[in-house]
Amino acid sequence: MNVDLNLLSLFRAVAEADNFRDAADRLGVTRSAVSQGVRRLEDAIGVTLVTRTTRAVRLTEAGERLHAALSMPLSEISEALELASGDVRPRGVLRLAVTSIAEAVLSGPLLVRFAEAHPEVVLDVTVTDEEVDIVAAGFDAGVRLGEVIEQDMIAVPVTAEEREAVVASPAYLAAHGVPSHPRDLIHHRCIGWRPTPSAAPYRWEFVENGVAFDVAVAPQITTNDLRLMLRTTLEGGGFTFATRETLRPYVERGELVWLLEEFLPPFPGFSLFYPQRRNMAPKLRAFVDYVKKQAG
Repeated sequence: MNVDLNLLSLFRAVAEADNFRDAADRLGVTRSAVSQGVRRLEDAIGVTLVTRTTRAVRLTEAGERLHAALSMPLSEISEALELASGDVRPRGVLRLAVTSIAEAVLSGPLLVRFAEAHPEVVLDVTVTDEEVDIVAAGFDAGVRLGEVIEQDMIAVPVTAEEREAVVASPAYLAAHGVPSHPRDLIHHRCIGWRPTPSAAPYRWEFVENGVAFDVAVAPQITTNDLRLMLRTTLEGGGFTFATRETLRPYVERGELVWLLEEFLPPFPGFSLFYPQRRNMAPKLRAFVDYVKKQAG
């Protein structure tokens, strides 16, 4: 394999500086020259070494292996390059950041079937509702509602359109009545959700005659745990608000009741998102292809 050794020095500077700007300053060249040099190195060996966004830079698994190999004798470095470019089997740890309301992913079948098909891939799934920068946090990809994914990410739909839903238990409705308008909810007990302890409870959003509005329900119980929110609603704790797919099994069993449906139109569903498409790691390529197949 013919690789310009100057590109290896450039890559090592990026790996040690954690960003292109500092590496460029260290080498006395422009940031653009550093970025293009790393790209040429990746093209030469056919694998992504550095994951980049507008906010952060980190090494991929292949990049980490190459960075470690750069302390070896030159002959061993050549072998490391061959290994980085030659093994196209999906393998290694695939780190995913998944929102707690992505039922299509967290319900189990999608991840189980993928694991069965790719036994050399280890799935490490973090369930989080924080707005995580997946590159800076070391994730390969994430799953989030399509409308809140950053524009510099590539998104692959996991589900069709989603809808929010308001529900309560039959026992609560029998005791306290059925609201006819979302604003009636301020007179009822509500169970709210927030992504982190420092965040305000999520405002319940509705649409009437094409005009969007939200209702500050002042929940009596608030949690960042979706399971607790559901359990308290099932026990007659009041109204709650979540995606229909999350709530559907409980409604179909008669444990909860849909309400105010005419005020809750559809919106973009969940998507798998990741930083870039070029020279994608085989483990991520396999997962992206699998998600596309399942969604199709």
